[in-house]
Amino acid sequence: MLDSTVRKLIDPPLNTAGTILARSGVSADLVTIVGLFLGLTAAGFIATGGNTWALIFILLSRVADGLDGAVARASKRTDFGGYLDITCDFLFYGAIPMAFVIADPATNGTAGAILLTSFYFNGASFLGYAILAEKRGLDTAAQGVKSLYYSNGLLEGTETIGFFVLLCIFPASFPILALIFGALCFLTGALRLFGARRLFVS
Repeated sequence: MLDSTVRKLIDPPLNTAGTILARSGVSADLVTIVGLFLGLTAAGFIATGGNTWALIFILLSRVADGLDGAVARASKRTDFGGYLDITCDFLFYGAIPMAFVIADPATNGTAGAILLTSFYFNGASFLGYAILAEKRGLDTAAQGVKSLYYSNGLLEGTETIGFFVLLCIFPASFPILALIFGALCFLTGALRLFGARRLFVS
């Protein structure tokens, strides 16, 4: 819901940094892998109780996630780069809740399972929509220039990162926060599904 607004704020500095990295010979795929490494490091800190460090690495990871696209735009965009980016994003999004479950399975297990199920459903609705949009020749740049169609929704990347930040600041509130966010993810996926039915049924 907030991605298109946030993109207008963060794209100019990211594009400047991306141009500098591209001219230095840094590839977009490398930036994507570094971002994933930072995100998985954050998950490792969460699993071992280091939530302050986790917060730092989550934010660094998301900076890298924005930079890879900027580097690609300043050098060469590839279909594989977009595929790698979305795959790494989904791994990161799943690793953070799983880390909270590992940190305290008795307290966080049930809520974490519900949250991950909602991520799975929401992700399927997102990727399925992108496939159908590609078949119909649809295009959008509302969330920036992407390698695949990014349908908007109630919850997007900005809201998810904000949620992860809240979890790191208030880890004891994981069960209730996870259930609330999971419910909103289910709603986002359902709304996208209904929207797809109206657009793609013919």
